[in-house]
Amino acid sequence: MTGYWDVHCHLLPGVDDGADSMEESMHMLQMEYTDGVRHIIATPHYRKGMFETPVGMLEAQYEAVCREARCRLPGLEIYLGYEFYANMDMTETLESGRRPAMGNARAVLAEFSGNVSEEFIRERTAALRAAGFTPVLAHVERYACLRENISLVRELVGMGAYIQVNAGSILGEHGRKCKKFCSRLRKEDLIHLIGSDAHGDQVRPPRIGACAAYLKKKCGSAYVEQIFCANPGEIFAGIAR
Repeated sequence: MTGYWDVHCHLLPGVDDGADSMEESMHMLQMEYTDGVRHIIATPHYRKGMFETPVGMLEAQYEAVCREARCRLPGLEIYLGYEFYANMDMTETLESGRRPAMGNARAVLAEFSGNVSEEFIRERTAALRAAGFTPVLAHVERYACLRENISLVRELVGMGAYIQVNAGSILGEHGRKCKKFCSRLRKEDLIHLIGSDAHGDQVRPPRIGACAAYLKKKCGSAYVEQIFCANPGEIFAGIAR
């Protein structure tokens, strides 16, 4: 099957802790393409004091990757987004355009620390919604406060957040507890999006194809279509280069 989305991927070369070179970026894209992915959101880190690559450099690398991909991988669409490490002035940063949201969708892939408090993740989700942004909570399986309190996941969804988990976590690559939590989220219909969170072609490579195959056996083709195609297509309908 083709037409999958990867909504979380660090493929732009030399801008964060993801791909080191254009060659590695192209290899990652080839792996995704072979797996049936046709829509990828490049989500370089933005974290104050750690990852603050100038927007101009990000856009230049993005355009370079797109040019190479058009020559090699017909039909592959790549979009530019961010993985925004949550802070207290994130809405002001987004509203000012200093770090844009994902196209007209105004979606924000929001990352938190592993030991984030319930109060902070709840408050930042509410702040994004109040400012007119769509919170997409990155790799929620990493946050202890959510693993220990799945009712908080339900609460955040009720507030308007979308839940993203990593393909490798579903496959058990980050331990049994993590896999079990992802399974519980899936059974309670609390997963909206799956991303590779790939950082390279060898270390943390993209695993969308393997994850889709696993979920097809567990849940059927309709579920795979919903999670990998329909949901991201709807949530990111306004995304643009």
